[in-house]
Amino acid sequence: MLIIAGTIPIKDFPLVYGKATFCGNFLKIINHKIPCSQGTTSMISAACEVSAYLKTDPPYILTAGDIGHGDGTRKIYNYLIENVNKILPDVIALHYCLPIMGLMKKFVEEVNRCKNDIKLLADASSMYAAKAAGAAKDFEIFTPDLSELCFLADKDATHPAYMKKHLFANSQNIDNLIVEAYKYSNAAKLLLIKGGIDYIVVSGKVIEKITEPDIPTLEAVGGTGDTITGLVSAFFDAGLEPYEAAIISAKLNRIAGKYAEVQVASKIGDIINVFKDVFKDHLCELSGVCIREETQ
Repeated sequence: MLIIAGTIPIKDFPLVYGKATFCGNFLKIINHKIPCSQGTTSMISAACEVSAYLKTDPPYILTAGDIGHGDGTRKIYNYLIENVNKILPDVIALHYCLPIMGLMKKFVEEVNRCKNDIKLLADASSMYAAKAAGAAKDFEIFTPDLSELCFLADKDATHPAYMKKHLFANSQNIDNLIVEAYKYSNAAKLLLIKGGIDYIVVSGKVIEKITEPDIPTLEAVGGTGDTITGLVSAFFDAGLEPYEAAIISAKLNRIAGKYAEVQVASKIGDIINVFKDVFKDHLCELSGVCIREETQ
């Protein structure tokens, strides 16, 4: 069972928990219909497409509206803290929430008290909160971009806005940044570093670099990093090892950009809508996960 938790930038949107489905350019959660744009909704939509193709249970979504005041973030954290020991999911993937360190600490402590081994993933500001709260080592996967890797490498920074300038200036020295992030236990067990080159890092060691297909315009489309995290979460929950899920997701996301013939003006929905075809054509060869098509 996969739970994806994160806020959406819709004022007064209530706390909602339930299964999600992707329908065109919208997400349906219970009786709510939410436009699919970059951020949490892109991540959820990608995960939904994986579960639909694999015919596994769709992800459960925990979301609330938050336009920067922290109200939705607090509702999400408090719900998880109060209910995770009753729900007992296999995987929890955290996305956009304000980085409130105290709540992150309480959440991780509650997860560690659960009788089953719940696996944690984080992207975006939830990753910032995990690092700042000293909980990075409790996470299986982080999915930073290069600037976020600089933040993880700064042992003192509690938010990317406060990281040391020299780290960002030397951001092309990725190997050193990786070393620093792991030296101070500020990285998850696995990092999927997203960018022109996607790096898969396990326990501080780069095990794969993914460069093809090379679609430069893909990075300009808002939400493409979020879809990678959604793919990783869903494939991990489906039973792939973390490194397998990361490698496959990075490759499939790039192939989707090619299928969608992505331009700078493209929308994230253009990419999500081709995932089904990408999975059909490439998932078996990349992963050995092969789906037999039903015949009439």
